[in-house]
Amino acid sequence: MNSHLTPGIVSGRLSADDIARNFEDLHPPYDAHEAAVAADRCYFCHDAPCTVACPTSIDIPLFIRQIATGQPEASAVTILEQNILGGMCARVCPTENLCEEACVRETAEGKPVEIGRLQRYATDALMAKGVHPFTRAADTGKAVAVVGAGPAGLSCAHRLAMKGHTVDLYDARPKAGGLNEYGIAAYKAVDNFAQAEVDWLMQIGGITLHSGMALGDGLSLDALLASHDAVFLGVGLGGVNALSAEGADKAGVLDAVDFIRDLRQASDLTTLPVGRNVVVIGGGMTAVDAAVQAKLLGADNVTIAYRRGRDRMAASRFEQDLAASKGVRLLFNVQPVTIHGNGSAVEIELEITSEDGGSLKGTGETLRLPVDQVFRAIGQSLTTDAGLKIEGGKIAVTGAGATSMAKVWAGGDCASGGDDLTVTAVAEGRDAAEDIHATLMGQAG
Repeated sequence: MNSHLTPGIVSGRLSADDIARNFEDLHPPYDAHEAAVAADRCYFCHDAPCTVACPTSIDIPLFIRQIATGQPEASAVTILEQNILGGMCARVCPTENLCEEACVRETAEGKPVEIGRLQRYATDALMAKGVHPFTRAADTGKAVAVVGAGPAGLSCAHRLAMKGHTVDLYDARPKAGGLNEYGIAAYKAVDNFAQAEVDWLMQIGGITLHSGMALGDGLSLDALLASHDAVFLGVGLGGVNALSAEGADKAGVLDAVDFIRDLRQASDLTTLPVGRNVVVIGGGMTAVDAAVQAKLLGADNVTIAYRRGRDRMAASRFEQDLAASKGVRLLFNVQPVTIHGNGSAVEIELEITSEDGGSLKGTGETLRLPVDQVFRAIGQSLTTDAGLKIEGGKIAVTGAGATSMAKVWAGGDCASGGDDLTVTAVAEGRDAAEDIHATLMGQAG
């Protein structure tokens, strides 16, 4: 359905100046003095619970000590050795639920060392110099296909290139970056940072990007295996789960991921249409990003409607509080049953739910909200299994991403066992690359 034909969905609700202010950097970067003060709060714990909590196992006390001693570029290398997308992860990683939650300062005082902002300070300092700190090993003569240029694929491709392998990196979209480029809120990565980071990463050499090519659409696994020594799949979850509510096909009912993609790629946000009354269905990060950005574009009333209680939301409490601070209403224990309207959405009917032993059921009691734009943010699904074993709707993997097919590895959101975080995808891509390298060089145990 074309939302542009819906009367309540229009562009230009706010002036360009208002929009520019609304979409400023969520966490402004530290200057040198602020970074030094923040670093000085670290206890440099020997057992480092923060490092244990980091999916990429960055040596956090070391990188903070390097900042404290005036070595931000060396600090960045410490970070990037473990997490080549450390700059983006510093911006989007839920540090409040990972390293900062584990910080001893958080336990003792309720105020952790701001590890994420310190990580950004260090990585930004190095990237500003335009220098890539890693070099390629001698050419191994081996070629690897990496399908999907999101966090997992980029991490895998960089580590393989660093080991001396030749990498063909394929992606369905015009730009590399995956969700970093197309799927996160604009205020989390301002100034085209996602592409700047990709360009910086590609300086390692040995990686050729092939855009507009997707698995099952221009690419076949058999052909890739015939022309490469190994294949890594980091294809993400491209399908969007359907909304099982009457009237879900009305104009004004859209996928949240498409809204976020269009916003991220728009050159002028005043031209992006948004409703006056917006309801987002879902409880994850995509729901929050869509809801907050709808509000920042000038929607009058924005509501997140989630079918379970607050404690079951996938979005962190920080993100929930951020949404509330921007004027987004959070409704819990409600599920959509009908979207009313003559062709276009004008009202949404929500049923109040209850949980019994983890099982969700409707109570029969309903409420209605005026709406002209509804965003689906109820999860995504795998678009192709490429003939591989599937587990829980994702590609089944063991160890460092080995699939059911020889010479094929997978990681990131498309693979089983992960938690759908950028930082986890980076770790899985990195670890798969190490396993691929060991296998290709005859070092696998």
